Amino acid sequence: MPDAQIRVRLRPRGHRDELIGMRDGVLQARVTAPPVDGKANRALCRLIAKRAGVAPSKVSIVRGERSRDKLVRVEGVDQSKLRASLEGL
Repeated sequence: MPDAQIRVRLRPRGHRDELIGMRDGVLQARVTAPPVDGKANRALCRLIAKRAGVAPSKVSIVRGERSRDKLVRVEGVDQSKLRASLEGL
């Protein structure tokens, strides 16, 4: 099964961890973790993994480790399934 990728705009130090929704094809996300030592990235991966129904180890940052704009890969889920799991946020 091919891996899926999604573009994400992350806002660290938010009030709570949440996936806000899609805007112009980019997933908007907010986490309480600060952008220090990869904490915000790990929180984002956990959020996406929970929503997609996969283990957090299957979610990784492909591009944008130190940026708010990221490209995230989800292993073991095809693109249409990932999009469907993120619809209706």
